[in-house]
Amino acid sequence: MQVFKSFLLIISVCFPLITFAQPPKGLHWAADGNSYYETSADGITNIQMPSFTQTTVVTAQQLTPSGAAQPLLVRNFFFSSDGKKALIYTNSKKVWRYDTRGDYWVLNTTDNSLKQIGKTLPASSLMYAKFSPDGTNVAYVSNHNLYVEDLNTGAVKQLTTDGTDRMINGTFDWVYEEEFDCRDGFRWSPDSKTIAYWKVDATKIPNFLMIDNTDSTYPFVKPVEYPVAGVDPSPCYVYTVDIASGHSTKMNIPGDAQQHYIPRMGWAANASQLIIQQFNRKQNEVKLMYCDAATGAASEIYTETAKAWIDNKNAWAYNNFKTGWEWVKNGSAFLWVSEKDGWRHIYLISRDGKKETLLTNGNYDIITLNGYDDKSGYAYFMASPNNATQQYLYRVKMDGKSKAERLSPAEESGTHDYDLSPNGLYASHAFSNINTPPVEDWVSLPQHKIIKQGERESYGNNLPHADMFQVTTDDGITMDGWMVKPANFDSTKKYPVVFYVYTEPASQTVKDEYGAAFNFLYNGSMADDGYIYISLDGRGTPAPKGAEWRKAIYRNIGRINIRDQGMAARKIIQWPFVDTSRVAIWGWSGGGSTTLNCLFQFPDVYKTGISIAAVDYQLTYDNIYQERYMGLPQENKEDFIAGSPVTYAKNLQGHLLIVHGTGDDNVHYKNAEMMINELIKYNKIFQFMPYPNRTHSINEGEGTTKHLRNLYTTFLQQYCPPGGR
Repeated sequence: MQVFKSFLLIISVCFPLITFAQPPKGLHWAADGNSYYETSADGITNIQMPSFTQTTVVTAQQLTPSGAAQPLLVRNFFFSSDGKKALIYTNSKKVWRYDTRGDYWVLNTTDNSLKQIGKTLPASSLMYAKFSPDGTNVAYVSNHNLYVEDLNTGAVKQLTTDGTDRMINGTFDWVYEEEFDCRDGFRWSPDSKTIAYWKVDATKIPNFLMIDNTDSTYPFVKPVEYPVAGVDPSPCYVYTVDIASGHSTKMNIPGDAQQHYIPRMGWAANASQLIIQQFNRKQNEVKLMYCDAATGAASEIYTETAKAWIDNKNAWAYNNFKTGWEWVKNGSAFLWVSEKDGWRHIYLISRDGKKETLLTNGNYDIITLNGYDDKSGYAYFMASPNNATQQYLYRVKMDGKSKAERLSPAEESGTHDYDLSPNGLYASHAFSNINTPPVEDWVSLPQHKIIKQGERESYGNNLPHADMFQVTTDDGITMDGWMVKPANFDSTKKYPVVFYVYTEPASQTVKDEYGAAFNFLYNGSMADDGYIYISLDGRGTPAPKGAEWRKAIYRNIGRINIRDQGMAARKIIQWPFVDTSRVAIWGWSGGGSTTLNCLFQFPDVYKTGISIAAVDYQLTYDNIYQERYMGLPQENKEDFIAGSPVTYAKNLQGHLLIVHGTGDDNVHYKNAEMMINELIKYNKIFQFMPYPNRTHSINEGEGTTKHLRNLYTTFLQQYCPPGGR
């Protein structure tokens, strides 16, 4: 599920010896970790650490095709393992969320030749192109088929032929991308002779039809393959293909392919075996297995089960590393993250799966695994054992005997982000807290010595002061929150309160980082206008408070998270400076659902609500997300209904604005109309704003963002007037 926050800090990680053909989200570190690469007006530059000496390794002239006046516009780039060739990604186009298809060119720095690959295929259709480890071939996906191109001869071999809009080779369908972060769907073997790839059969997934009323005289429909909760998933398979012969071999993964997921796959630190992670449909059982790349024979090595659900890697890994594997000790073991003891910990698992060693011992969660260095024997991770709203960098020896060591400075209390070099010796570092604007610098580790001071970011430096606080409900639940009080606050007056919510497992809203308390939809300053602005994280949010906290929401979305919000709000409106007649709530996506549920289930508390792109009926949302947290509708449909806002629409007493994009491929517009029908049925008065053909982000089209901000602000000020009284 997409999450919309008021402010984003860009964070990234680096794992060694892994290359994924995705748009860049972090630094292009050199394999040895002692330098990195970046694009510039001059071409591609190498920056040496720690001196920051810059050397142009690819010039703009080298990036200019024959007969062209301008160099290629570089969206991303990759070097072959010997550094003699560069793969240039350009002319990129979006596939759902990210611009993952485009054109690719190969620059041979030996003879300065620059050649487009896949040039007989449609423009901007190539996806995830990458060099073979020996640098002699490039493989890529186009129109759901896999190709390999010989860089010496220019010969192109089509490795799969059954690709269609629904038979997908080398990449994934909508729901795998949305919920598992699976996009790049093939892997070169270390010996460059074989490619392992996913095949997703979405032929039986029903179309969700979105109506376009504005882009032609006659309306037309846009079909999206979309499996809602209760619909069988797309069968997913793994194959290997021999580059020389073009012959594909199916991996004989046990279990019904339509009742399981395969979100992770990779080469098992050799050229003869794959390692595969398989989830059951409920995602409360995970199995790891090896597959013989030549025969397809599978052998299970590790199993884990849970009463609720088991998080996939995209819950605890950054950016481009959400489907790979962390092999250590020369391939004799790998890193594994689990909550099996009640806390999210890093384990070292032996290659045969029989021995596991706990590396992060203690009653605390790791937030993310940020990197590892086999040579030094350290794993790096983010954690905050004493405050669930913050995060710090730690490292721990991969021997199971050592205590974790905090590397972030003790005097910098708040949120730290790092892009680590593969050897763990250097990092791009950013720090902020709720009242300290981001400070960026470069550090050497483990001393955390600043080797280059960055500039303080200029955006948003005039944000009003915010306070971090906690509130304990009558149920005994202690919740973290932040609060922005009005400027010139007068405790003898009563002020309106606006709550910002999300409350589901996909995101925290309460973080001790700069901008977390900024309302990006409000025109002007809420503090100057006289609002109290608050957000609270209750049970079910992914805060580092232990598995029991996070998993309490299982089969209870729309109930336990709503009760936590409502009970906490009841405490807050008892504060002497709060005007109980002016209490508003708003949220987007899952936060929109929470807004509706709070407004309907706690009408004595919330008087005004703005719900944007909400899931109004849980059985309309995708199966991977909704079934992970709610179970299977075939077994407990009543829980889905009991947590859905439409169930409680008859209780509306306050003022409500519903906003939805009619072109939302994520949370479909159908949700809004279901809610509208229910409100009409009970003669409830409300306001509604559909945005034609806008997606879940409602930012397409001239004037859209400005209009939405004006709409939001006008409605809030009309029905929850600002200022102390």
